[in-house]
Amino acid sequence: MISHNLHNKILSLLVFALISCAPLLAFSQNEPQVIDKVVALVGENIVLLSDIESQIDQMTLSDIPVNENTRCEVLEDQMYQKLFLVRAKADSLIVSEDQIEQELNRRLRYFISQVGSEEELVQFYGKSLDEIKEDFRDEVQEILTIQQMQQKVTGDIKVSPAEVREFYASIPKDSIPYINSEAMIAHIVRKPPISSQEEDRIKTRLREFKKRVNNGEDFGTLAYLYSADPGSAMKNGELGFLDRTDLVPEFASVAMGLEKGQVSDIVKTQFGYHIIQMIDRKGDRLNVRHILLIPQVSPLDLQKAKVWLDSLKTEISTQDSLTFSQAAIKYSDDDNTRMNGGMMINPMDASNKFDMEALGQIDRNLLFTIEKMKVGDIGGPDLFQTDDGKKAYRLVQLVKITEPHIANVKDDYPRLMISAKRKKENERLESWIEKNCQSSYVWVDPQYDGCTLKNDWNISKR
Repeated sequence: MISHNLHNKILSLLVFALISCAPLLAFSQNEPQVIDKVVALVGENIVLLSDIESQIDQMTLSDIPVNENTRCEVLEDQMYQKLFLVRAKADSLIVSEDQIEQELNRRLRYFISQVGSEEELVQFYGKSLDEIKEDFRDEVQEILTIQQMQQKVTGDIKVSPAEVREFYASIPKDSIPYINSEAMIAHIVRKPPISSQEEDRIKTRLREFKKRVNNGEDFGTLAYLYSADPGSAMKNGELGFLDRTDLVPEFASVAMGLEKGQVSDIVKTQFGYHIIQMIDRKGDRLNVRHILLIPQVSPLDLQKAKVWLDSLKTEISTQDSLTFSQAAIKYSDDDNTRMNGGMMINPMDASNKFDMEALGQIDRNLLFTIEKMKVGDIGGPDLFQTDDGKKAYRLVQLVKITEPHIANVKDDYPRLMISAKRKKENERLESWIEKNCQSSYVWVDPQYDGCTLKNDWNISKR
């Protein structure tokens, strides 16, 4: 029987690691390969032996105890994941290509930050960046689908201040968490503008592509060769059937007006410039090809951004009339932080605090900058990548840093609120699994016949 504590740990790992910024996918290269096989089925979804071994590896990295019962426990955890996929399909939950692409790009940026550069990542894997992304595509789609289904189950859960205090009081005194040093950081971002010459170059090229298609060349071949969207380029630019709401409005609006085979004029979106070809349409669902070209910032414009921020840094440092916060509100190009005086948001928990030991997983270069600073100091300008993968420069300020301490309600309420909410979500998920675990066809390899599973699965004896 799975212990209650370990069961909750596994559920917590499943629920919250899926939505964390740090990817679960560990680097691996030239590792011995175990002969794989199917060890369980939930509906049409298979559990592989490699799935189990991979999760055990992740538990080890997360300091979750592993013993002789662990494989049985992980098997059931994998069955939970597949059950979420079964229900997601039944409920017609669809993860858009845009969501998948954004997550792939986020992971890629994380990987690059860990190894140091794109070139080092390519060398590490022995593959191109596009090939690395494709290797993770199916797994990312599955993870996002599970996340979406879990959100449907737990999305309405809230916790009151009284529940937070009750949760804190329920923690054994010797188990109250130790809080590492945490930093509050603000930044001012300068995104270099794209020159009109560069935009004209991109538009001219797309017009040439459209002309070539109208003259008989294959749109898909051009997309494969030239599109800057690696996910669709590998499929000749095809996105597959999507609801119009899965596409950014500018793209969807133009695409919905096309006839079969028709090629659009140039469309500008947050991702760059596109031309679109209609493949097929079924009501508000459509399948199109596109070619994406992304204008590039010139080295000169990047240098101008750096020089401008350097001048702003001097102004803030020498004039009492302009604070860092005021400058962020007035000048920063980061819409997510500008109106909050540039205060950065921790993607791990949506707070304004960054665990100094974990900051390296989020942004290693930022950690290197902050480590050398005192409260109130301004660092930079430093080159970095924005959330949409573009190059920009920023100034950073260390606003506050806390000393390590034992958690308490006064100082750590946001963190405790998240933990209390997590507990309620785990309880809701456990109840949901118990109600749904018999609703799908389930088969488990006889090698696991000795396992005592927590839930009463409807296991076939085929």
